Amino acid sequence: MPETNGMELCRQIKSDIELCHIPVILLTAKTDMETKLESLEIGADLYVEKPFSIDLLMAQVANLFANREKMCRSFISSPDLLVSSIADNEVDEKFLLKLNAYIEENMANVDLSVDMVANAMHMSRSSLHRKTKSLSGLAPYDFIRLTRLKKAARLLSEGTYRISEICYIVGFNTPSYFSKCFYRQFGVLPKQFGKKQEEYASS
Repeated sequence: MPETNGMELCRQIKSDIELCHIPVILLTAKTDMETKLESLEIGADLYVEKPFSIDLLMAQVANLFANREKMCRSFISSPDLLVSSIADNEVDEKFLLKLNAYIEENMANVDLSVDMVANAMHMSRSSLHRKTKSLSGLAPYDFIRLTRLKKAARLLSEGTYRISEICYIVGFNTPSYFSKCFYRQFGVLPKQFGKKQEEYASS
């Protein structure tokens, strides 16, 4: 790289909102502790010293993607896992919190669309799709629905509203469709989930 070096390129990638979710592996002949610490500070996902084993490198890459997939599956299937749990860095965490906040502020609107969310995030529809897909494994439409359902789970846990009220608070048209989506997402009906939370709180 004639115009930059690996450390600077990593720093640029990890500070760019549209790129920072991309894993970066530094292959370097430098073995001093100062360089290793700097690589961690700028967000490198792996630091591999030369000479290196191709087989070991491939195994490490596979492990990076496997851990990301496992993290996404947990986030998607767990009603109580927060969106920040799938962020690997501060830039992604800020993006996810802003995205989540906008959806929650507008989720009572049944017509909330991907285009509306993209505009609020100052991104194109395609950029939003790439970002949410990379971070959560979900397309924007599915991410919006999951955010609705996680909010519903929190409201059910609080026990303040009836299920029919929660349905409309989080932007579903009918209680029956809401219950169907909730069960498909979390493997339990809203009524059963609410009872489990009550039992847990009283135990």
